[in-house]
Amino acid sequence: MYVCCTFEALPLCSFLDSLLRTTITSSLIAGNATTQIKESNLAALLLLLLLGLLRRRRAPPGTMAESVCQCCCGFIFTCGLSALFLWLTLRVSKPTCSIQQFYLPALNGSAGTPTNTTIFLKVKLDNGNKEKGIYYDPVNLTVYYYSDANHTKWLKNISRFYQGHGKKATKNASVETFGVNWTDVLVKNESLVFRVDLATAVRFKIMLWKTKRHKLMVGANVTLIAQGAKDPKKGIKLKSGACKNLGGFGFSQVGIFVVALALILLD
Repeated sequence: MYVCCTFEALPLCSFLDSLLRTTITSSLIAGNATTQIKESNLAALLLLLLLGLLRRRRAPPGTMAESVCQCCCGFIFTCGLSALFLWLTLRVSKPTCSIQQFYLPALNGSAGTPTNTTIFLKVKLDNGNKEKGIYYDPVNLTVYYYSDANHTKWLKNISRFYQGHGKKATKNASVETFGVNWTDVLVKNESLVFRVDLATAVRFKIMLWKTKRHKLMVGANVTLIAQGAKDPKKGIKLKSGACKNLGGFGFSQVGIFVVALALILLD
């Protein structure tokens, strides 16, 4: 999808036209020219349409038609910029989650604690939204023991909480394990793989109101090294195949529709 508009040879218009065309073209090439235009391109496309409208609608100077045309163009320009502003304001991103600590004392042979079968977890949640807080529903953690043929799992719940904009929250959780003889596992001295899944729903606080709930489901495999713990030097990011960017898409579409409709009606 690409929109072409003819502009008069004014330096500012020529510069904006070249800049916007370059932005859209480069973004399409970077992604995939056969796929749908990304949200980031919609803002540039909207500005391109607005600029095309302002340069295209001209009437003889000093006539009533010129005044009506200026009023219409001003109104459409304001509506388009308002839609763009709302899109930028309401656009939100899901928090980033990671495992900072995973420790099972029963697998630490040097500690001499074979009966301590509790998994100690430290989960970090990062709110990358600069102006939007996040309300978390209860956070459900599921730990799977992948090295077991039965894929034994255990559950843990973290109470609901609020996270301010641009803030990072660290939550500690202890998961009681059962159904596995960790002493026999330790004797085998094999590489152990666990799976941690996190599931919750979040609402974003934008100014004085809250959005609807958005599901958050992420997870990652955790491989234990020596002493029954993961590598302490770096966290393990919990990932999901769903898109992170939410909201605001409809307002960009509305803005483009308004400008396109004006171009048709004023012809």
